[in-house]
Amino acid sequence: MSNLSRRRLMAAASAGALAAPALARAQAPAWPARQIRVIAPYPPGGGVDTVSRAFSEKVSGKLGQTMVVDNQPGAGATIGAAALGRSAPDGYTMMVGSLVDYSIAPFFHKNLSFDMARDFVPVLEIGNGTIGVLVTPSLPVKNVQELIALAKKEPGKLSYASSGVGGLIHLNYEMLKQMTGAEMTHVPYKGTSFFQADLYEGRVQVSIDNVLAHLPHIASGKVRCLAVTSKTRSPLLPEVPTMAEAGLPGFESATNYTLFVPKGTPGDVVARLSAVGNEVVKDGDFRERMLKLGIVTTGGPQAEAQAKMVSEIKRWGDVIQKGNIKPS
Repeated sequence: MSNLSRRRLMAAASAGALAAPALARAQAPAWPARQIRVIAPYPPGGGVDTVSRAFSEKVSGKLGQTMVVDNQPGAGATIGAAALGRSAPDGYTMMVGSLVDYSIAPFFHKNLSFDMARDFVPVLEIGNGTIGVLVTPSLPVKNVQELIALAKKEPGKLSYASSGVGGLIHLNYEMLKQMTGAEMTHVPYKGTSFFQADLYEGRVQVSIDNVLAHLPHIASGKVRCLAVTSKTRSPLLPEVPTMAEAGLPGFESATNYTLFVPKGTPGDVVARLSAVGNEVVKDGDFRERMLKLGIVTTGGPQAEAQAKMVSEIKRWGDVIQKGNIKPS
C-alpha cells in the first residue's frame, strides 16, 4: 500500500471515529423515552414526599412519561442523596431535596459518599417553607430588636427551643447570636411537636422555626411571630415583617425544596427540566397545594439554583464553623 493510500485510510478511519458518537446521539430516542425515578430522601407522608409527588405528577403530564417517587429515607436525608450520587447521569434519576440539608450534612455525617457541589446539579428551586421568629406571648417584646436587646441585657436568661443540635432550628439561633450577640440558653428537643407546649406556656421563650405547625396558634394568640426569615413577606403571614425590615438584613433562612440531577446529566435534559419545572411552579393549582403545606413556590433560571447552592454552602458552613458546633 502506498503512503498516500495509507494516509487516506487513516483519515477515513479517524473521521468515522469522530462521527460515531454524533451518529449514536442522533439515533438515540429523544428524552424522556422511559419512566423517570424521583428520589425522595424522607419517609412517605412528610413534606418532601408530598412535594415530590405533587411536582412529579405535574411534570409527568408535561413530559409525557411516568415519574415514580422512590422514598429512600434515613441518616438526615443522606441515604437518598447517596443513591442519587450513584445514579447514571442520563436524566432518568433525579431527587427532590434540600440545599440546606446538604450544606449542613458534611459537618454532622462522617464519610459521606457524595458532595453536593461536586456530585449534584441543582436544576430548579421548587419552593421554600416559611420560618418565623416565635416567642411565648408573655415575653415583653414587640419586635425583633426588643428581643435582641432583652437577650443581650441578661445573657442566657432567655431559653431557645430547637429540634436538636445541628438542625436548622438550632442553626437559626446560632446565626442570630453571631449577627447580634444575643445570648440565650439552647434547649434541644426531639422535634417541633415536643417543644410546642413549652413554648406556648413560657417554659421556653423563643424559637426560630417553620411556621406551618404554629399557624393556628399564631392566629389564636398562643404564640407570637415577630418576623419571617424570607427575603420577602410570606403570604401565610402578610402582616409580619421580614428580618431585613426588622433591622437584620442578611438574616435569611428557609426549609428548602430543590430538584437535583446527578452531575454530568446532559445540558439539554437539564434545560428542559428547568423549563418544564418553571411552568409547574407557576401553575395556580400547584402553588395553592404548596401554600397549604406552608411552602412558597420559587422557580427561576437554573443558574439561580446553582448560585443559591454556593451561597447556602457558605452560609451554613460559616455558622457551624464560627460556632464550633459539633455532633451531639
